[in-house]
Amino acid sequence: MRAADADREAVAERLRVALNEGRLDLHEYDERLQRAYAARTYAELDTLLLDLPPTPPPAQPALRSASPVAGPSAGRLASFVLSDTNRWLGEVWWPYLRVLAIVVTVWGVTSLLSQELLYFWPAWVAGPWGVVLLLRTVGGLAGGEPRRKAIERERRRERKRKRELPPNNPDNPPPTP
Repeated sequence: MRAADADREAVAERLRVALNEGRLDLHEYDERLQRAYAARTYAELDTLLLDLPPTPPPAQPALRSASPVAGPSAGRLASFVLSDTNRWLGEVWWPYLRVLAIVVTVWGVTSLLSQELLYFWPAWVAGPWGVVLLLRTVGGLAGGEPRRKAIERERRRERKRKRELPPNNPDNPPPTP
């Protein structure tokens, strides 16, 4: 898929963060930045970030203070739970798991009420849908779908933040004609 200017900007920002963290030297940063702005597809952008760790999710003090895990491992757990790939997998698989729980419950209740083990018909719901989701998951992971979704989500968040800023705020300059 072709990359947009906002995608290139997001990669450039991630490279800048990597430079500030000392993960890239100035020469390598400059080379990657040039390649980022010349990139036409998501695949070209993804290759620039392969050897860099993902950016941690923004700090959410209210969630972390309510977390049952305390201490230094709490941050690692939160970043694992909220990683782009895990979030995307949850969005893809969560409806399937909910429906599967409902149909298995219906089957279990009807089997109990009839006092015999009925034919396991939920397999006809779970099987085909599960195969389709498995193919979508493999294709999505291979094609970088979690990263695209995360970039999309970040763009929406940024647009919303800019709309909420007062007009005279230096972070929200007026549009130039």
